[in-house]
Amino acid sequence: MRDAAPALNPAATSSDVAAIDALVAAFYALFDNRDAPSPLLDAPHRVFLPGATVTRRDGDTASTLTLDAFLAPRRAWLADGTLTGFHEWETAERTHVAGGIATRRSRYRKRGRRDGVAIDGAGVKSLHLVRTGDGWRIAAVLWEDGDDLDWPTTP
Repeated sequence: MRDAAPALNPAATSSDVAAIDALVAAFYALFDNRDAPSPLLDAPHRVFLPGATVTRRDGDTASTLTLDAFLAPRRAWLADGTLTGFHEWETAERTHVAGGIATRRSRYRKRGRRDGVAIDGAGVKSLHLVRTGDGWRIAAVLWEDGDDLDWPTTP
């Protein structure tokens, strides 16, 4: 269940916010293999810009990967049984749109099994988006796992 909040800026159109909501839902669906691996994993251009990056903070380190380097192992894990019954979903969000760029602060949960061991966690993500001729796309994702992270999604 998601705690929705209006865009931070009143100038953002409802169609922009709706399109970003749909894009973020597709982003989270990329990694859902409760029924079968997501077909979106084979078409990341529908979600990401070419050259998009993914940065994960873990402790005092941060690692940045190209989109292909990030997706390659996840495609394997979601298809080969490493991750089973896995899904992530947004639990709260805040979107700021400024012209053709936007930032989405997202709190999320994840559940599933990795190598047979239950996963039940949470974290925060910051998605940086760009409006293109084909619609909104993700240019960068920053994330950190942690049940105790507090990243307010209200002003």
